[in-house]
Amino acid sequence: MTSASPTVKIRATEAAYDRIEQMIATLQLEPNQPIVESDLIQMTGLGRTPIREALMRLIASGLIEQQPRRGLRVSEIRIAEHLILIETRRVLERLIAGSAARRATAGQRAALLQCAHDMTEAARRGDLEGYMRADQALDRVTHEASRNPYAVQAIIPMIIQCRRFWYAYQHEGDLERGARCHLMLAEGIHANDPDRAIAGADALMDYLTEFTHTVIEG
Repeated sequence: MTSASPTVKIRATEAAYDRIEQMIATLQLEPNQPIVESDLIQMTGLGRTPIREALMRLIASGLIEQQPRRGLRVSEIRIAEHLILIETRRVLERLIAGSAARRATAGQRAALLQCAHDMTEAARRGDLEGYMRADQALDRVTHEASRNPYAVQAIIPMIIQCRRFWYAYQHEGDLERGARCHLMLAEGIHANDPDRAIAGADALMDYLTEFTHTVIEG
């Protein structure tokens, strides 16, 4: 019997990472919840090896914590540190937005605009699930278009932390304002206008900052 090819193994690990990451971001796996490998295997339908490799990546990104003699658990939502996270994320978002505006292909520019319109429509309907799907799709295309894997690798854990924070306190959120910020970003990239794209990224970070203050002060 032949073993799976390296490409198949990589895809399985990516699938495991994406699924567990989504469960953390949407609070299906709650903060401080213990991580049980057998449960994740059952929940994802994936094997032990890709699950373990995905968990190692999630530990490195800070979304899962390894405790001495107590195993793994989902990291806490640290409200007091969230503003610092957004401040750091802003620097990377500006870099990625400007790079994407300069480097995106015609297909990527069109895809980004469609994602932003999908977000706007989902926000209008109050469709949180559809909004988040379009948001994730927009992020993926923007990251590919930026052609800066270092910035992308650094920012992804921050995006997941922000998404999880939003899910936890979504009653304080404004989907339509978030959609408008993403549309501004997408339109800047579509127009090959780095300044406009960066302004959209700044608008989004301004919104997340105000949202965080509302949560903290509420």
